[in-house]
Amino acid sequence: MKQLKAIIFDVDGTLAETERDGHRIAFNLAFKDAGLDWDWDDALYAELLAVTGGKERIRYFLSDFHTDFKHDDIDSLIISLHANKTKHYVELLESNAIALRPGVARLIDEARAAGLTLAIATTTTPQNVTALVKSTLGEEALAWFDCIAAGDIVPAKKPAPDIFDYCLKELGLAAEDCIVFDYDCREGICGTC
Repeated sequence: MKQLKAIIFDVDGTLAETERDGHRIAFNLAFKDAGLDWDWDDALYAELLAVTGGKERIRYFLSDFHTDFKHDDIDSLIISLHANKTKHYVELLESNAIALRPGVARLIDEARAAGLTLAIATTTTPQNVTALVKSTLGEEALAWFDCIAAGDIVPAKKPAPDIFDYCLKELGLAAEDCIVFDYDCREGICGTC
């Protein structure tokens, strides 16, 4: 039997309920800042979660839910909206508006005490990961993770395995050496859906 060497965590929905309590709110603030009358309520956001990645989610919203919207440079608009959304999300975290899920801190503490390697593999931005870890576990906790694989560092976002493959390569471990804690909010358990 193989010995467990590492735990790899997803972020959104896994470490904390960030989708409903953070990202959705931050998207709406970014839309308001841009003078857009878009409002992603819980029901709509649950549908938008079919797409991973914030920029991709905005594009999906426009292509499938708001098809009459016109803009001269949609790519630049999406990038701008997403950057402003990230700013709002980080501000929410810095105000301690989002806590870790029950048991997450204890699991991390016990894994560290057991000498397990910790890593993060997520499609959210590096700024979002850093802000969540710092606001919930403290700035020193960033050093507890031997790999933080985040954002657009791989060509395909989840459910593609690319981010996990990248993380395994960075850790120098095989998949069978690790356990992954990942949460698919689209399954309707988090309360958003």
